[in-house]
Amino acid sequence: MAKQKIKICSACENQFSCGDSVSGKSCWCNDFPPIFELETGGDCLCPTCFKQSCLYRIEQFVAETTPETAVNNKAALLPKSTNLIPDLDYYVENGNYVFTSWYHLKRGYCCQNGCRHCPY
Repeated sequence: MAKQKIKICSACENQFSCGDSVSGKSCWCNDFPPIFELETGGDCLCPTCFKQSCLYRIEQFVAETTPETAVNNKAALLPKSTNLIPDLDYYVENGNYVFTSWYHLKRGYCCQNGCRHCPY
């Protein structure tokens, strides 16, 4: 039986489960892009705080991205994942999936479909 570690979020101080210490499966946070390191002396963040931190950093990155800098951007160099994260990679509008600028930057190129959030 898998045993998960119980941790305290360094931001909100709520308890949460972290990883799977017995089976060696990776933690839920490994589904998120490796875009930042915790502050010095900080520990893990709970899923809610971690997602909010990712969204904040992604919004900063996207705001500084121009069509010229979108090509060969550092998001495109991140390890590829088939796991799409709601709000980071897409949102649902009227039953349709709308991909975010972050999703397009991770893909690394323009698909020429006139996407709403295309940074290219």
